[in-house]
Amino acid sequence: MKPGNVYVLNAPYNGGTHLPDVTVVTPVFLEQQIMFYVASRGHHADIGGITPGSMPPGSKVVEEEGVLIDNFLLVEEGRLREKEVAALLGSGAYPVRNVHQNIADLRAQIAANEKGVQELARMVAHFGLDVVRAYMRHVQDNAEESVRRVIGVLKDGEFDYPLDNGARIEVSIKILKDRREAKIDFSGTSAQLPNNFNAPSAVCMAAVLYVFRTLVDDDIPLNAGCLKPLSVSIPEGCMLRPRYPAAVVAGNVETSQCITDALYGALGVLAASQGTMNNFTFGNDRYQYYETVAGGSGAGPDFDGADVVQTHMTNSRLTDPEVLEWRFPVRLESFEVRAGSGGRGRRRGGHGAVRRVRFLEPMTAAILSGHRLVRPHGMGGGEPGAAGNNYVLRSDGSRTELGPFDQTEMAAGDVFVIETPGGGGFGAIE
Repeated sequence: MKPGNVYVLNAPYNGGTHLPDVTVVTPVFLEQQIMFYVASRGHHADIGGITPGSMPPGSKVVEEEGVLIDNFLLVEEGRLREKEVAALLGSGAYPVRNVHQNIADLRAQIAANEKGVQELARMVAHFGLDVVRAYMRHVQDNAEESVRRVIGVLKDGEFDYPLDNGARIEVSIKILKDRREAKIDFSGTSAQLPNNFNAPSAVCMAAVLYVFRTLVDDDIPLNAGCLKPLSVSIPEGCMLRPRYPAAVVAGNVETSQCITDALYGALGVLAASQGTMNNFTFGNDRYQYYETVAGGSGAGPDFDGADVVQTHMTNSRLTDPEVLEWRFPVRLESFEVRAGSGGRGRRRGGHGAVRRVRFLEPMTAAILSGHRLVRPHGMGGGEPGAAGNNYVLRSDGSRTELGPFDQTEMAAGDVFVIETPGGGGFGAIE
């Protein structure tokens, strides 16, 4: 590595999640030595693959999901290798559809990293390298201690979580109170799947980190110190640690949700939320669009679930209707609360949503979703939330039913309808 070099990757088997999530990494040199790394990860609207938007519901191998990038030199000593990047993005059986858009996004990520480099240099110049390093260690040590305090009030548990595609996530959590540690074991989870619901181990670890961070009351930044008291076992070759060339696009956006709810279930602290991101993509050679749709959150022992919110491993915001309709040939017919979809209980689960999008010209549309067959579970005697539903209302008055992971051709005047799941209830009704 040299000063001015920047690297890019999206390899799911090497710390990545799924191919649209592209990570740009810049080493930070101080006094001709690498002292830090800065990175930015962005979801690209299209990275190739068999459907526009790179979220194909029916992919069987990773090559069908787009262009795989593993440790590619993006900037060499300050020079963007634009021709080489364009050649990479245009390679393979299913190249990107809008290479100029991808390169513009990569430029933005490079610039974001450079801002981080500059701010780190300013911090070191102001406080000194030893002080900055000491506080970086302090942030992680503080997070570690915060999680250890939480572990002291948790109990052993296990959970068996079924998915719509017949796979199962099994997890057991053993609390070692004397050592203030927890052992998390995913043995018994289904083997690597022939579909795209395999989740790279990085996704599974992110879900573990997320769950235990949410149990901490202290206001701490998210960091790897939270994982130090946790021992995580993920069997090689299972759906949570797949081998190349496993398809993984749904693992990041769907299976991550399921892992999270399974962990909360094993700890007995929260009913299932909608358990899906309801990934909706549409496009053609000119347009590519991707959105996730909110649903109901799970209830807890002393609170109701929230209606129509992004839950858990989402990290996304929905496009404003005005922007959506300005940039794409669609109309948002309605977006409303799906009344009655939250699970009943002493504490009610949150309601899902109903979203209707009318197409103004022909395009391919795809839905990658979960909990269309299996309802989000309740907890402590609470009832499950309602399952979701996907269908198309055709301009001729007919209706096309769609599965949890499906795609269809949309004609002008057709309306795509997404009914998202509700969250589970908590506690039996007295």
